[in-house]
Amino acid sequence: MGTKTIRVAVAPAMLRWARERAGLSLATLKESFPQIEAWESGEARPTLKQLERFAKKTHVPFGMLFMESPPDEALPIADFRTPRGTHRRPSPNLLETIYLCQQRQAWYRAHLQTMGYAPLPFVATASLTDDPLAIAADIRRRLHFEVAERSSLPTWSEALRHFIEQVELVGILVMASGIVGNNTHRKLDPDEFRGFTLVDDIAPLVFINTADTKAAQIFTLAHELAHVWLGQSGVSDADVASFPPLDVERWCNQVAAELLVPRDDLQMMYDPDADLTAELDRLARQFKVSTLVILRRVYESGLLDRETFRQTYEATLARLRQIERRGSGGGSFYRTLNVRVSKPFAQAIVTSALEGQTLFREAFQLLGIRRQETFRKFAQELGVA
Repeated sequence: MGTKTIRVAVAPAMLRWARERAGLSLATLKESFPQIEAWESGEARPTLKQLERFAKKTHVPFGMLFMESPPDEALPIADFRTPRGTHRRPSPNLLETIYLCQQRQAWYRAHLQTMGYAPLPFVATASLTDDPLAIAADIRRRLHFEVAERSSLPTWSEALRHFIEQVELVGILVMASGIVGNNTHRKLDPDEFRGFTLVDDIAPLVFINTADTKAAQIFTLAHELAHVWLGQSGVSDADVASFPPLDVERWCNQVAAELLVPRDDLQMMYDPDADLTAELDRLARQFKVSTLVILRRVYESGLLDRETFRQTYEATLARLRQIERRGSGGGSFYRTLNVRVSKPFAQAIVTSALEGQTLFREAFQLLGIRRQETFRKFAQELGVA
């Protein structure tokens, strides 16, 4: 006599919500769950093991599937994205990335407080009525990110690395990743968001979506810095080509553009009689930023009409994406982890765990690692083992 298969009572609306939340179609899920349509219609029920697999596939906490109706999962911070993204449901990948960064920030803030750190002097010191040029100049001065200092760097990719280092030196955590935690199967979508900011007077945090082009990442970082100065946490797409309707995003874009390419310097150096593509490349090398940022500044300075700007932007973006695809490749896991979690955070939590002030279990969870050996090698990479 065979054992009867036990079916689980779960609201069809919860299964549909989980699927849509994960951005998965019925056709996609049918490969793993042939009866998904019958489950969603209520004509059939999954087994416990099937439901567990379904929860894992859709990135939903297993217990949530037993709720009577779907929860209202709003972003935990403000949504400053452009209208095309404002009203859609946030993906599990975005939500989990924000939650993880909030946990890291909370730990780091408590850590700094125990060490007697004072609030940072620049957080929330600006307002939308302030001149973006003046705020950009203040950020450049505090970060020592002047054009003259950048010009000695070999590439704008090096300039981005230098930019992140300077931002972290003034007390801002910069976490840059294109995946959720360390899960390479869960890629972040740059069309959903390019970055976000978690404002805090002691431990402000900026996240950069590295699934975006490197050309866009430097502008995203500059944009999110404007959010720190403004004191406005939020998710943004920080598109270098956009001129958003929202006052906050428009102001932050103006600050970012001026921070990277000061208007006065550009107008002095720009040659209107030169070939546009060649001139963009020349100025990009000089300012050590993407040609897209130069293009935006040339347009904002009234040196290009809008149609030429749009056409040149699309052609330049396509060219940059081709270059990045040819040059893409893997790197050291430990160096990459250092970038994903921010070097100051990594050094602090690894040292704290080694000194017995933080449980290894908590350190592993916040770093997204599972094995003691991985932790040991990471500590060696950081130079704190």
